[in-house]
Amino acid sequence: MAQFAPRDNDTDAVLYAQEGVLGRIRLNRPSVINALDLDMVTSMTRQLQEWASDDSIAAVALDGAGDRGLCAGGDIRWLRQLIIDSGPEAAIDFWKHEYRLDALIAEYAKPVVAYMNGVTMGGGIGVSGHASLRLTTEDAKIAMPETGIGLFPDVGASYLLARAPGETGTHMAMSGLPVDGRSAVACGLADGVVDNEQFEKVCAGLADGDSVQSHRFESTDDAPIDAAREWIDECYRGDDAVAILTALQEHSSKDARSAAKTVASRSPLSVAVSLEAVRRASKLSLRGVFAQDARLGHTFATDSDLLEGVRAVIVDKDHNPSWRDKSLSDVDMDRVRAMFAK
Repeated sequence: MAQFAPRDNDTDAVLYAQEGVLGRIRLNRPSVINALDLDMVTSMTRQLQEWASDDSIAAVALDGAGDRGLCAGGDIRWLRQLIIDSGPEAAIDFWKHEYRLDALIAEYAKPVVAYMNGVTMGGGIGVSGHASLRLTTEDAKIAMPETGIGLFPDVGASYLLARAPGETGTHMAMSGLPVDGRSAVACGLADGVVDNEQFEKVCAGLADGDSVQSHRFESTDDAPIDAAREWIDECYRGDDAVAILTALQEHSSKDARSAAKTVASRSPLSVAVSLEAVRRASKLSLRGVFAQDARLGHTFATDSDLLEGVRAVIVDKDHNPSWRDKSLSDVDMDRVRAMFAK
């Protein structure tokens, strides 16, 4: 078995190995569920660029150290402090590099297999959700929780959410609530449910020269989110965030009313932007969505609820953010639409 090691003169928060013809990447910050920072993003980009022209590498596999998850997302505590210390342009620069990595994985000339075990959220979906083969676990927690911290579902995720069955992607974008592994497959965010042993068997086969196509996984039946489709598809239709919230609040399903409480607790601006982003993403290419994310990122780094949301959820952990808009009905939709302008 190959030994994982960092790149020379690079961060040890990402480790690499070669097993046969398989290049392996392991995120290595288990204490923070492998949250991403600029050094990690830069390191992975460099390694993938090198492997792209390396004939001894036929495929790449990505996983995370520890047993808590692949990746909790971008290191938002670090990102918040970066904005405070260095200004919004520093965050914009990080997102530029992060989206470049995500696009590289999506368009990589060789198959990329991602193991979305446990917590896989935000930036974690960026490095895994666009892979050639996305494997997850039964107990996974897969989410784009950005509305809860005053951001929006970026990293190209709105491309995936816009193409999820019915309004399941809209539900995930606006509420930020997680889904389990089977539901992630049902939503088109993953391709198969496995355990650690099965994932390693896939890696062993790829190391021996198996094609990714030879590893097939049956569709998942009875996913929990399927049982919720009745109220999700009914309530989340349309382009009016206020109307969606009202429909959730007035629905006979207690799960719908619970989702309403969650949506109402999120940053109103973020919820409105997230709905608009998903609707627009349905008509965009993945590259177009990354460009949309970059435009939105400029505004969110300079004038949004992001700093306050991270403070309340991650820094002080009082979970009592003071959002700029008191409710969704207070959000200026002209402002929202202007944020998408080129």
